[in-house]
Amino acid sequence: MEKPRVLALTGFGVNADTELNRAFLMAGADSKLIHLNDIILGKFKLEDFQILAFPGGFSFGDDLGSGKVFANKFKFNLSEQMRKFLEDGKLVIGICNGFQMLVKMGILPAFEKRYFEQTVTLTFNDSGRFEDRWVRLKANPNSRCIFTKGIETLYVPVRHGEGKFIPMSEEVRSRLHANGHVAFQYCDANGNPTMDYPLNPNGSIDSIAGICDESGRVFGMMPHPEAHIFGVNNPQWAREGLASSEGAGLRIFRNAVEFAKKEF
Repeated sequence: MEKPRVLALTGFGVNADTELNRAFLMAGADSKLIHLNDIILGKFKLEDFQILAFPGGFSFGDDLGSGKVFANKFKFNLSEQMRKFLEDGKLVIGICNGFQMLVKMGILPAFEKRYFEQTVTLTFNDSGRFEDRWVRLKANPNSRCIFTKGIETLYVPVRHGEGKFIPMSEEVRSRLHANGHVAFQYCDANGNPTMDYPLNPNGSIDSIAGICDESGRVFGMMPHPEAHIFGVNNPQWAREGLASSEGAGLRIFRNAVEFAKKEF
């Protein structure tokens, strides 16, 4: 069977693009790093891929807000291609800065498939500083998210200054929980969602660390699973004997690739 094709975006200051591309290659995909401008100029088309990945890494220096400029550049040039990509039921993932891009474009949570209407945001951490630490996540067993299937908890790093998740109204907040949009929450060592700092590193409302759309095929999260694809990425790797093991974050990408193989 042909490998699913992944378009991993790059350009304009993102710096987790190589890790993201590597994760999809390790998961069995035919993944390519492609500059956003090359999509805009028509050198590549979204329709030729089954998975679209938005990486982390401070695009445009976050000068006008995290992910905002990249999101606008993508939206105002590629909205029709993106709309068709979504309507075709293909997979989209955004991590950290990529998650910020998706929410600010209105690709997530996109209630009733109302794309390009922003209803949630990610803003400055409650700590008032950049957070670079490892966190635990609890997956929501009631979520439709393709990427988190079979995961109960996940240990991965965060590295962001604007990671606080905020719904723009109480109605949005309620709908996120009622319809299975919440995919990951920050949790304690026992798997209980928490608002305690630094376990919840940014003060995200309801401990939300990742969400998906109503189909479960579009997913965004603030922590970095692509930074835990080898056992030795784990800061406890020597103590826990993880030198030759696969990193826990790779499951996110394997789920996407396995789904795409069956679906497309």
